[in-house]
Parts: sequence; C-alpha cells; structure tokens
Amino acid sequence: MKNTDAIQAFLALGQESRLNIFRLIVQRGDEGLTPSQMIEKLGIPNATLSFHLKELVQADLLVVERQSRNLIYRPNAKLVQDLSEFLLENCCNGQSCVPAKVLKKAKSS
Repeated sequence: MKNTDAIQAFLALGQESRLNIFRLIVQRGDEGLTPSQMIEKLGIPNATLSFHLKELVQADLLVVERQSRNLIYRPNAKLVQDLSEFLLENCCNGQSCVPAKVLKKAKSS
C-alpha cells in the first residue's frame, strides 16, 4: 500500500460522522446496510448521509451494490486488511505485537 492510499483512507475516516458510519457498516460485515438502516441507527439526515457515503466510497473504504431498489453498503475488507498491515508493517521492531499484559498472563500459566 502506498502512503497516498493510506492518507486518503485516513482523511475519509477523520470526520466523526464518517467514522461512525464506517464502524456501523463494519459491524454488519458482508451483510451490509442500506442508507435507510443507517439513518435509523445514526439519525443522520439523508442528504448528509449521502455526502458521507460518497466520501467513503471514493476512499475505497466501502463498496456499494444495487439490489433491486436498494443500495447496500459493505466494508471493503481487502482495503481494511491492507490498511492494518500497512500500519503494523514495522511494528515492534519485528517482535510480536501482543500486549505485555497478555504475555505476562501466558508466562504465569
């Protein structure tokens, strides 16, 4: 992943409403959500939601599919995985990134 791709994703997520929308959609996974379901859960006006969804789709964080008269938004799992790998690429000087607290419990067992 290029820095510019990561920056585009982070810029899209750097706004509270978009972050909330993305997190809600991620919770539903492959099932996805329709805009009306998002409005019901988040209370965001339709026009505002449309703007934020457009930004998330342009950043490639979401994929959208038309099913009959509905649009279904799903997380782009590949991009989310790539973004995680990008962030952790040089993590912990090549050592395990398991938190020390977890390691202490494992050693004491």
